[in-house]
Amino acid sequence: MKQILTLARLVTLEALRTRFFAVIIILLILGFGLSLFIGQITLIETVNYQSSVIAAFLRLSAIYVVSLFVITSMVHEFNNHSIYLWLSLPLQRSHYLIGKFSGFALVALVTSILFGIALLNYVPYMQVALWSLSLFCELLIITAVSLLCVLTFHQIVQAFSMVLGFYILARSIIAIQLMAQSSLLNSQSWIDQFINSLIELLAMLLPNLENFTQSGWLVYHIGNFNNLVEILLQTTIYTILLISMSLFDLYRKNL
Repeated sequence: MKQILTLARLVTLEALRTRFFAVIIILLILGFGLSLFIGQITLIETVNYQSSVIAAFLRLSAIYVVSLFVITSMVHEFNNHSIYLWLSLPLQRSHYLIGKFSGFALVALVTSILFGIALLNYVPYMQVALWSLSLFCELLIITAVSLLCVLTFHQIVQAFSMVLGFYILARSIIAIQLMAQSSLLNSQSWIDQFINSLIELLAMLLPNLENFTQSGWLVYHIGNFNNLVEILLQTTIYTILLISMSLFDLYRKNL
């Protein structure tokens, strides 16, 4: 346990040393500037437009900056051979990975809290709390995916491209599924049947990130505990599954 906490603390120190939170502050400033711009050009429901736009901007910014931090941090460890030094010590590989993930999760938690605070000027605190917790859960899944991809590819471009593809697909899979089931596309050719089956398979395998961090909670104040239960359940299942896959990949490597 002490080894895990030490690794988590080192990840947090790395975030401070690489000015990760300076980037967060810059994104917050950009978000506020965007909300002020929206406030100047809208005539009605100004607060609703501001809250929805800044929420979408902050959510995408959080996904981008956290996943990129995870990937670059791990690639740096491979490039300067720090990972080999760690694994040469009496340290289990599972403890190493869990320690790293814990540190990244702490960074994601701070990010979601800071981004949630930025919305308190527009939205009631209960809806902001639900949105922030949902964003943290979304970041946990993305962190686990980033770890799996970087352990597989060891390169920033390939790993980040895979994470980006995963996020876009998981965020839009329900819409893709609805389009595939449209009566206008009701074709019986084997190609269409194969594509429909593939979409159904992806919908079963991927987390339904469309239900996470919804802007509608902030605009219409419709978020409730039932939304949170489903989100926490999906986060637990997919995080454990992805970390297990990362552990399997790490143990099979000859490091």
